[in-house]
Amino acid sequence: MQFHDVVYRIGKTKNNRRSCCLGFSSKDAGGSERTILKGITGTVNPGEMLAMLGPSGSGKTTLLTALGGRLPAGNHLTGTISYNGRPFSDAINRSIGFVTQDDVLYPTLTVTETLVYTALLRLPRTISKEEKVRHAMGVIHQLGLAKCKDSVVGGQLVRGVSGGERKRVSIGQEILINPGLIFLDEPTSGLDSTTAQKIVSILWQMASGGRSVVMTIHQPSSRLFYMFHKILLLSDGNPVYFGKGSDAMDYFESIGYTPSVPMNPADFLLDLANGVFEGGGEGEGGQTGGVKEALLEAYNVNLADKHREEFHESVNSSGNNSFGRTKEKMMKKWNTSWFDQFKVLLERGVKERRHETFSVMRVSQVVVVATFTGLLWWRSTVGHIQDQLGLLFFYSSFWSFYPVFQAIFTFPQERLMLTKERMSGTYRLSSYFMARMAGDMPMELVLPTVFVTMTYWMGGLNPDPGHFFHTLAVLLLCVVVAQGLGLAVGAVLMDLRSASTLSSVVLLTFLLASGYYVQHVPVFISWIKYLSFNYYAYKLLLSSQYSVTQTYRCDLPGGDSICLVKDFGPVKMVGLQQEASSAVAMLLMLLVYRLIAYMSLTRIGVKRN
Repeated sequence: MQFHDVVYRIGKTKNNRRSCCLGFSSKDAGGSERTILKGITGTVNPGEMLAMLGPSGSGKTTLLTALGGRLPAGNHLTGTISYNGRPFSDAINRSIGFVTQDDVLYPTLTVTETLVYTALLRLPRTISKEEKVRHAMGVIHQLGLAKCKDSVVGGQLVRGVSGGERKRVSIGQEILINPGLIFLDEPTSGLDSTTAQKIVSILWQMASGGRSVVMTIHQPSSRLFYMFHKILLLSDGNPVYFGKGSDAMDYFESIGYTPSVPMNPADFLLDLANGVFEGGGEGEGGQTGGVKEALLEAYNVNLADKHREEFHESVNSSGNNSFGRTKEKMMKKWNTSWFDQFKVLLERGVKERRHETFSVMRVSQVVVVATFTGLLWWRSTVGHIQDQLGLLFFYSSFWSFYPVFQAIFTFPQERLMLTKERMSGTYRLSSYFMARMAGDMPMELVLPTVFVTMTYWMGGLNPDPGHFFHTLAVLLLCVVVAQGLGLAVGAVLMDLRSASTLSSVVLLTFLLASGYYVQHVPVFISWIKYLSFNYYAYKLLLSSQYSVTQTYRCDLPGGDSICLVKDFGPVKMVGLQQEASSAVAMLLMLLVYRLIAYMSLTRIGVKRN
């Protein structure tokens, strides 16, 4: 990998959609900008492990993200980054590994399941399923995970493997594809010194096998420091040293910076990057800027030209690498077919979410509400038509709110995983979305089916099986439409608080306009009911119980009489006809809401081209 004069700016610009293709400079579009990376040049060869050091805010993670092709589209990245002399591409992206600082893993899957599903998705289709599974098991033994292979990964709310084992699982996901280049962001963060030593030793062995390893690391021990083949020291986005780790102390001694007492080289380098040097306090005049400016000047005088020459020599030599070009041509297509991706994602999704969908809390919630509902509406008869209307409206309202507020969590919670896997080219967005819909829908329909089964006969609704299944079908349609609305709101906003607020406003508006609370709606606002799926669901629920010729005993002046149900005030306002058009309207909403959700997800995981 070669990178030359890499500059990255953030800030307010007039055009946020300008191209960020590597190898092309972007002109400032106006507005205030802040430069994060300030012209960084270097090379990483096969068999080398590069560690990026620097204080917090020095640009380590930004540089790593840029080199790994993970910066979002529309950024202000300039300079040249190449891999074997060629610019970043989707084929190259699928052949490199990238391990984020936070382990983004499904907590309820076991270590084996996590790595096997990754192998099935990321390894080429030319390899059989059995071989992919064997390869995943080989990685488990290579990383020393055999003892915990059947344990769940765990997370904040689920107890699982240790932090070091979780980190090794994350690394295992990337080395499954046998990458020639692997990036790691703070792989030892939060780990004790012994575990950190094990992690870096694994990475050192990978580099010894001919791979290039690039990592950021905050404050390594002296043992770790001397394992790094190369060190890149950053200070405020500027490079102040790039070279062999074993030569770092000699270099700084040659420019006049020697520690006054024996100390960890990494600690000494971080002090310098912060502008702190004991020999002169905090730089000249007590200001950190004096040391930083001196280090940058020394770098420009002693090292900058040398690294530019190494860059050009490396690009020229790697440009003749015909094997790399052939390999890239072979990897232009997706590693697996759309249908294979769909199958694996469906199986993984069902296995991962079944515990949440059928958790004790959710099941208890539905059963308790169903029990109280059945008792409150116990044996309502057709003579108590208003009570039955109330039960049917409660069906439509409860099974609007409940699915929406379950669904709005779906994509915000999946955002990190979706971003990670899309960035690595693991699967198509369409296969993920369809697998998610196909896996969630059957599971989400179980609880409403139980609810209706419990309350239908307790509430005294029409006992005929045909009417029961008609009511159940309408309610399930209401559930999937409401779920689509929740998915759309969650995907558009990607913020749970904002999504909850907007969903509440929309649902309350739909409920008020559905024809139960207000029968005489002013003309200028009555059109809202045609946007409300609650209106159509309530209308279809009425049609599932009553026909246009059905009668009930009503109280009229002069004694009891027989009246038509369709003429009852609240029923007349909504109507018992136009069932087909109401069903079509709900089906259209089902499709439109999910289309909005899908289009919103296309923004996630969009990287540089």
